[in-house]
Amino acid sequence: MIQLQNIFLAFGGRVILDGVSWTIRRGMRIGLVGPNGAGKTTLLRLIAGEQPADDGSISYGGFTTGYLKQETQESLTDRTVMDEALDAFSEILTLESREKALLAEMERLDDHESDAYRRAMHRFNDVHEKLLALDVHLIRPRTEAVLTGLGFDPDGLHRSLSTFSGGWRMRVALARLLLTEPDVLLLDEPTNHLDLDSIEWLEDYLKNYPGTVVLVSHDRTFLDRMTTTTAELIGGHLTEYAGNYAFYLNERTIRREHQRAAYVNQQKMIADTERFIERFRYKATKATQVQSRVKQLEKLERVPEPPSDQATISFRFPDPPRSGKVVLELSEFSKTYETENGPIRVFDDAGPLHIERGDKIAMVGRNGAGKSTLARMMLGTEPFDGRRKVGHNVEMTFFAQHQAESLDRSKSALDALRETAPGRSETELRTVLGAFLFRGEDVFKKVAVLSGGERSRLALARTLSSPANLLILDEPTNHLDIQSIEVLTEALRQYTGSFVVVSHDRHFLSEVTGRVWRVEDGVVVDYPGSFREYFARFEEELRARSDAADAGSTAAKSDDARANGVENGVSRGPKSKEQKRREAEERRRRAEDRKKRGGRSVSGLNDYKLRQEYERLEKEIVTAEKTRDRLEAKLADPDTFADPAHGKELYARYEAVQASLSEMYKRWEEAAEEIAERDLG
Repeated sequence: MIQLQNIFLAFGGRVILDGVSWTIRRGMRIGLVGPNGAGKTTLLRLIAGEQPADDGSISYGGFTTGYLKQETQESLTDRTVMDEALDAFSEILTLESREKALLAEMERLDDHESDAYRRAMHRFNDVHEKLLALDVHLIRPRTEAVLTGLGFDPDGLHRSLSTFSGGWRMRVALARLLLTEPDVLLLDEPTNHLDLDSIEWLEDYLKNYPGTVVLVSHDRTFLDRMTTTTAELIGGHLTEYAGNYAFYLNERTIRREHQRAAYVNQQKMIADTERFIERFRYKATKATQVQSRVKQLEKLERVPEPPSDQATISFRFPDPPRSGKVVLELSEFSKTYETENGPIRVFDDAGPLHIERGDKIAMVGRNGAGKSTLARMMLGTEPFDGRRKVGHNVEMTFFAQHQAESLDRSKSALDALRETAPGRSETELRTVLGAFLFRGEDVFKKVAVLSGGERSRLALARTLSSPANLLILDEPTNHLDIQSIEVLTEALRQYTGSFVVVSHDRHFLSEVTGRVWRVEDGVVVDYPGSFREYFARFEEELRARSDAADAGSTAAKSDDARANGVENGVSRGPKSKEQKRREAEERRRRAEDRKKRGGRSVSGLNDYKLRQEYERLEKEIVTAEKTRDRLEAKLADPDTFADPAHGKELYARYEAVQASLSEMYKRWEEAAEEIAERDLG
């Protein structure tokens, strides 16, 4: 276990950690929470060994730690995504290189009876046995699986890391950390750059993680699902709660109520005692009683005043002008980007989409599916083929992370906000800034000295202070803490206009939206129900996909149940012709996408032959795995390399079988997925 003993840390006279003691035990799932600026990231850095304490000690008990930072450094490397992630297995890769070098050395030696050859053969066998014990044949499939789970497609695995954005580089850093498998994972906002699919995958991965997980997150759903202990850092003190975030909120309220009652009662007793002492201090007949009460106060263990809840900050949108009933329409729209590697089609004759007055829409989908592109198309700043119609008296405003870069660096946060909110008093402006974590003297900071997260929050405050009746918000919660998200949530609940919001924060979307657009495979599917209803269906689809990867027949049966209108044991009625047509179209597009990726797609087979292909691949995989195991046993035998030519031949066969197995695994997974998509029972 890791033990922190009386840790003190201060920056510029401000106390961050005030005598913190904490024990982190094996297998714990801890959510580290607290207001923005409380020191959560600092505490993670301290545990990771990146930040020294002013006083106190940390003992690790032999535990190793791995730390995921909120932001990655700019990458100039030409190494591929796969190579970067494989660094998690640096020891194995070093041994692998050593094995190949020793094999080459043995091939160069002509005298197979010489001492030099025998020494090389002995060293080769030692290295090879170590590699087998370390499951060298699993490291690349494992790495591919983790990167795929975090959203990388097969082509992306072999692209240079420098061609990816910071969010995608963060995924590589997370993959490398997960594959390293330290005893204690320290994760600082791990979901910040993930889409819903990847967050779901990460949750499943972490639930089965053999070590301890300590995480900081503003995603309430993620905290509730992942944690069994909550540690609150506030005012330099750490308090532990034996439950997830929802439990913590309830338990904290109860504890503070009890503490406040005890504090109030004790303060009354102290005041009464002090009055008695003051009244009778000079009366000889009461001297003994006065001295007794003075000693009573001196020995009294004071109940600390409970921390007051942070002042409730309210934010209200400017009253929007009333729009027409239909706010915006897009129909028959297509969008293609020209790149060095050829055209990339984002949307293909998609639509129609429409927004009506008062609609509150969640836009979801994988990163890279086209959500931000669609947002710009709605705004009118992204050219596309198709029709866009803006309704009567519609005023739009748009927020995206990149807007932070266009702020005037010479202005203060207060002046920057004043530009977009003319007529508001300074008190009103400071209240708005407070909702987005600019408090006290922070409002006078120049934009030039603000961090990236602070600039994003300022850009969001500016966007939301402009009178508009259609808001298009692209990841507005990324740099907010939980309290600020709650402020934004309440403001959006009361907002009388329309909005479309792109977000991966499930609790936030559940609270503020009533419709869902899912962007996928070049189309936009409109789910008229709430985000909660959509997400329940989405999770069911993910489970079906997972089952398909494990056993195509199981997944196919699950899909059959959904095809008959039964989901989670609840009948949803038969599907309409339009639903069936849309799902068939989506399956066709996925099949075409597999072809475009260059994989050995099985989509050209009819149903019967597809099932035959799936079963044939299963049998071939079993046979190939047995062959691989036999070759491993022979290669582990020192006598194998008594005949160098024979040893070299066996090693070549072993590598060929490994490559063949890797290809068969991919084809088998594709067949299983397509069986599920075709609803084959």
